[in-house]
Amino acid sequence: MHGTTIVAVHKDGVTAIAGDGQVTLGDTIVKKGAVKVRPLNDGKIITGFAGAVSDAFTLLEKFEGYLSASKGNLLKAAVETVKEWRTDRALRNLEAMLIIADDKQILTLSGVGDVISPDEPVAAVGSGGAYAQAAALALLRHGNMAAEEIAREALQIAGEIDIYTSGNATILSTNGTSQPESES
Repeated sequence: MHGTTIVAVHKDGVTAIAGDGQVTLGDTIVKKGAVKVRPLNDGKIITGFAGAVSDAFTLLEKFEGYLSASKGNLLKAAVETVKEWRTDRALRNLEAMLIIADDKQILTLSGVGDVISPDEPVAAVGSGGAYAQAAALALLRHGNMAAEEIAREALQIAGEIDIYTSGNATILSTNGTSQPESES
C-alpha cells in the first residue's frame, strides 16, 4: 500500500493510533491533511487504514455492522469482516489494510484473510509501516513515553525515511483523547 502510514501502540492500558495525512497520486502529493484514523463504538475502538479510501470505508462499514452484531466483541467482528472480505466476490478486490484496536488489543486486517494480533503491542501498515513499526518498538522498549507520544514520534521517523509518509499525524487513543494533524 502506497501513500500512507498507520501505526498503533499499546502501553499502560492505552492504545494510540497515528495516521499520516498525505495523499499521493503517483509521485505527486495532492493533499497533506487527510484523516485516515477514525473512532468507532463511541471511541472505545479506534481504527486506521491504508489503501484506497473508498475501499477502506466499505470495510469499516462492514466491520461496524459485525461489531454491533457481536455486541462489541472486537476479535469476533474482525474475523467476520475478514471472512466476508475474502469470500465475497465484490469485496475480495478491495485494496486496503486496516488496523483496529481497543484498550486491550491491536489487530491488523487484510484482504487475504489475515487477522493478526502482534506479539508485541505495536502494529503498522502502509508504505512507511515497517519504518514506523521499528521506531515504535525501539521507543516502547527503551523509553518512558506514553502510547500517544510513541505513535507520533514513530510516524515522524517514518516520514523522514518514506517518501509517501508526510510525518503529519492525526492521533486517536482509547483514553478518549485525539490530537489533530500537526506539522512536524
